[in-house]
Amino acid sequence: MLTIAVSKGRIYEEALPLLAEAGITPLDDPATCRKLILQTTRPDVQLVIIRATDVPTFVEYGAADLGIAGKDVLLEHGADSLYEPLDLNIACCRLMTAAHKDAPAISGRVRVATKYVNTAQRYFAELGIQAEIIKLYGSMELAPLVGLADCIVDLVDTGNTLKANNLEPRELIMNISSRLVVNKAAMKMKNKAIAELLDQFEQTLAKRCPPCPT
Repeated sequence: MLTIAVSKGRIYEEALPLLAEAGITPLDDPATCRKLILQTTRPDVQLVIIRATDVPTFVEYGAADLGIAGKDVLLEHGADSLYEPLDLNIACCRLMTAAHKDAPAISGRVRVATKYVNTAQRYFAELGIQAEIIKLYGSMELAPLVGLADCIVDLVDTGNTLKANNLEPRELIMNISSRLVVNKAAMKMKNKAIAELLDQFEQTLAKRCPPCPT
């Protein structure tokens, strides 16, 4: 049995066609059922539905053999203990700084609101900018509006939410896409099954649209 960890939402929806090409279609829809473990049309593969931020943890500790997670989550987790064999080129977006449209350019000391604490610290340290990082779990756009932070670090897709709140994207930190990660022990113990699955994914990706920007 192979267990694949994936989160609800955009990543799950965009991963479904890729999984289907490998003969993996869940027998239940997580949007309409409360099951957290989904059996699939392949009796040797099951899906576990968890929070996006928990995917690398489940894979690292062997609760799942494979996982599908955004590069943003992997960077924040520090996923050196995982294999990352494939960029699936799904759920593409950008990790960026953003600030009020009338705010001056960042200089000197800056206060930053984000859920990507480790990534933001590394980014501003590389620029030589002193940054006080404030961890938030949501409503990031509110922080500059109420004076909690000078800017934010967050994912940007269309930018409509930023625009609606008089914010604008500033510096690009990284283009983000979802990656397939594999538990190192599982890669050894279940090598044949995992290698076959990776090969199926690679063949499907080769036929699909151009990859996300890098």
